[in-house]
Amino acid sequence: MSGLAKLLINVAAVILLTVSVQADTLANCTYEDIRGTWVFELGPSHKEGSKDWECTSTTQISVQYKVKITLDYPDIAIDEFGNKGFWTLIYNQGFEVVVGGSKYFGFSVFKDKTVSICSKANPGWAHDVLGHDRRCFQGQKQSPAVKFMKKTGRDSSLRFEPSINSEEMVASINKAQKSWTATTYPQFQGLTHDDFVRMAGGKRSRMLSRPRSVPITEKQDSVRGTLPSSFDWRKVNGQNYVSPVRNQAACGSCYAFASMAMAESRLQILTNNTQKHVFAPQDIVECSPYSQGCDGGFPYLIGGKYAEDFGLVEEKCNPYKGHDGKCSTESSCARNYVTDYKYIGGYYGACNEVAMMEAIYNRGPVAVGFMVYGDFMSYKSGVYHHVFENHPFEPFELTNHAVLVVGWGEVTSPSPDRYWIVKNSWGTGWGMDGYFWIRRGSDECGIESMAVEATPIFRFN
Repeated sequence: MSGLAKLLINVAAVILLTVSVQADTLANCTYEDIRGTWVFELGPSHKEGSKDWECTSTTQISVQYKVKITLDYPDIAIDEFGNKGFWTLIYNQGFEVVVGGSKYFGFSVFKDKTVSICSKANPGWAHDVLGHDRRCFQGQKQSPAVKFMKKTGRDSSLRFEPSINSEEMVASINKAQKSWTATTYPQFQGLTHDDFVRMAGGKRSRMLSRPRSVPITEKQDSVRGTLPSSFDWRKVNGQNYVSPVRNQAACGSCYAFASMAMAESRLQILTNNTQKHVFAPQDIVECSPYSQGCDGGFPYLIGGKYAEDFGLVEEKCNPYKGHDGKCSTESSCARNYVTDYKYIGGYYGACNEVAMMEAIYNRGPVAVGFMVYGDFMSYKSGVYHHVFENHPFEPFELTNHAVLVVGWGEVTSPSPDRYWIVKNSWGTGWGMDGYFWIRRGSDECGIESMAVEATPIFRFN
C-alpha cells in the first residue's frame, strides 16, 4: 500500500471519529428553520450592574411582556408595531435580533443529544441597544419545526491516528503539491483526539453546516479595483498594528484568542498605535455565558456580543491558564467595550473575498472561522490548501477553528496564487512565526464564508 493511500485511510479514520462524537454538538438549525414569526416572552428587568443576569436553559422566566417579531429574508426583522430592524443566524446554534430599540440573543433548543427543536429559543439575553434594561427572554416560533439528528455511538476502538504530524504524512503532502511546505512539530507528538479537536476549535465549535461565500457583485468588483494587490497590517507605513502571536495550548479557546486579537489590533489602529492592549482570553473561557469554555465558541458572540455587553479586560486581570474553571477575573479591572459588531457583508451568509478585503483595508483585521483538516497541522510555509482533493470534502464533519486575517498578497512561483495572511494561536514555533497563508478567492476550507468585525470604543485611561 502506498504512503498516500495509507494517509488517506488514516485521515478517514479521524473523520469517522469526528462523526462518532457528533452528538456532543449543540443545535443544528438552518436559516429556514428560524425564518418566520416568533413570540418573545420577557421576564423582569435585572438591576443595573447586578451579577444575576444569567439566562440558561434552566432559567424560569416570570413573563411580564410579550412581543411578536417576524424574521424575514434576507435579514429583516419587523415587530408587531411595524418597526423594522435586523436579524442574523449565529452559525447553526442560535440567532440575534435587533428591532424596536432592543436586542435579543438566544440559543436554539437542543435535547437528548438527538433532537434540535429549532422552533424554540432557550432562555436568552435581552436588553436595549444601549445595554440597559437587561432581561431574560424565551422564544417560540408560531409554526414548529423539529429536526431529528441521526444518533451515533462512540466507537472506542477508534483513536487519533499517529500518522498525523508523522514523517510519512509530511512526505506525502510535500510530494502531492508544491504550493506549500509541510513539516513535523515536536510539540504535536502524542496528541490525543481530544487535544486535536480543542486545538482546532473545540467540540462545541463543530458545525454541521455553514454558508458558502456569496458571488462577487458588479459593485464589489469595482471596489476590488481600488484596493492594493497586497496589504498587511503588520507593515503599514513602517508600523505594526497587530498584537503578538500567542498560544492557546490544548484548550479550545481559539475563538477567544481570535476575538481578543481583533479588538487589540483595531484599537491600535484607532489610536495610531498609542494604545497597545493585550486582552484576557481566560476571562472568556471562565466567565462568558455566550461560549463553552475550552470546548469552543464563536467570534461573533465573543469579539462582538460579549465585548459589547460585558467588555474585555487586560491579560493581567485573569492570566491565561488554558483550562476551564470558576470565573476568577479581578472585579476591579476596567472593561473595554466594542460596538457595531456584525458579519462581513451585513449578515450570516453574505460574506465573500472582496467584502473581507474592504473591511480589512478600511477598518482593520477580521476574525474568521475555517475548517481544519489533518494536513493543516503540518503546515510550515507557502499558500495552504487542502491537499487530498480526491478525499470527500465534508467540512460539516470537521472542526471550526477561529483565527485573525490581517491582510492579503499574491505569489507567482511555483504558480500564480492569491492568499490571505492569517494569525494563528498555536505559538510562534508553528508555521511562519505563528502565521500562515491560505488560498484566497476560492473560499478555501470555508475561510471566506463568515468573517466577523467589530469597532472598539476608545478609552481615555
